[in-house]
Amino acid sequence: MERNLKNVLVISFGFLLLFTAYGGLQSLQSSLHSEEGLGVASLSVVYAALILSSMFLPPILIKKVGCKWTIAGSMCCYIAFSLGNFYASWYTLIPTSVILGLGGAPLWSAKCTYLTIAGNSYAEKAGKNGKDIINQYFGVFFLIFQSSGIWGNLISSLIFSQASNKAEISEENLACCGAYDCVTDTTNTTSSAEPCNSLIYTLLGIYTVSGVLAVLLIVIFLDQIKPDQAETEKEILETPSFCSMFLAAFQHLKDKRQCLLIPLTMYSGFEQGFLSGDYTKMYVTCALGIHYVGYVMICFSSVNSLCSLLFGKISQFTGRKLLFALAAVTNTACIIALLLWKPHPKQLAMFFVFPALWGLCDAIWQTQTNGLYGILFEKHKEAAFANYRLWESFGFVIAFGYSTKLQVYIKLYILLSVLVLSMVTYGAVEYLEAKSSPGTPTATKKENVGPLTEETDT
Repeated sequence: MERNLKNVLVISFGFLLLFTAYGGLQSLQSSLHSEEGLGVASLSVVYAALILSSMFLPPILIKKVGCKWTIAGSMCCYIAFSLGNFYASWYTLIPTSVILGLGGAPLWSAKCTYLTIAGNSYAEKAGKNGKDIINQYFGVFFLIFQSSGIWGNLISSLIFSQASNKAEISEENLACCGAYDCVTDTTNTTSSAEPCNSLIYTLLGIYTVSGVLAVLLIVIFLDQIKPDQAETEKEILETPSFCSMFLAAFQHLKDKRQCLLIPLTMYSGFEQGFLSGDYTKMYVTCALGIHYVGYVMICFSSVNSLCSLLFGKISQFTGRKLLFALAAVTNTACIIALLLWKPHPKQLAMFFVFPALWGLCDAIWQTQTNGLYGILFEKHKEAAFANYRLWESFGFVIAFGYSTKLQVYIKLYILLSVLVLSMVTYGAVEYLEAKSSPGTPTATKKENVGPLTEETDT
């Protein structure tokens, strides 16, 4: 096997093992640690720390210790989060959430840097186009990585389905599920379906071992970047200082279209936060039990992946406006239905219909919003995508932050309001684009914005 391809596979399976653990654990946080909202608070802290981390840590760590050891060290931050869940309290889970958030940005940045260097190295030796090889390597990576959402949730559901204390949930408790949840009874309602500690520890043990195996895979089998690749590495890692990066991102807000896209970008964080934080807890765990959370999230992940591939291909025929309209209408229908629906175990199919439709919508929000940023801000992609990651993460922080303070129906109204605002401001962006001269993006008229290192969220 060609050496660079071997390294790509090592990184891909390392991330698969790591995010099999983290992805499954993230879906369960609101259900496992519902008391005083500890679970969703920890997720809010993760994304807040991620925002800070992405501003300055990646280039510093990669330059000091290299890509291989940055990846290995950052993975250890995820293991710390798994360990924090063994004895979950405000004194263990919040600090480990901060550690995870700080390690998230360097992990993804080092992965991108390593794959880019490997692609350029092989292309130079084989006399091929560097961009083509890099795209192939990233394709291999995401093909393997994306399945982590399925495996992590499948493991949790299989383990929790072994619980011997799966008692029938009373009609009185079922009345507290859904949009008009009983705030004072929420803890009691969800805890009635909680598995025993031995199963929780078994799951956490499997997740922790999975993370440790990911680190060992990287440490033992991933090659370090060779000296003859140093020049390529230097080019990739030549990034501005923290201040210039920070200023460049906010300087990009001078562009009206960027400001108008903030609600749409934040909505992406809001809607993902609602599904993983509120739907899993107050609909699935409350009415069916925690052992169904994994199956429901597998449904979401599967539909999301398939639709991402589908919409990425058909967007050239339908155009982005039609797809955005489809997502807006479908998401609106789901929100209204969730406001009216009283979840009950007898309506089992309904628990899967909503995440399936949500996955369809999320696929459009992710693929088309990213594509929109790339098209509108072709001259300033780095600054534009820095804003994308900033505002999406900010949406996550807010969604998880108010999760324990408000009833579900209020959160659904907030979600619907942000969606409506997003579509209004998105329409304004399309209007501005229609007014601009064909073939002359308005981005070229803007002032030059300094480059930023590209990083990816967890």
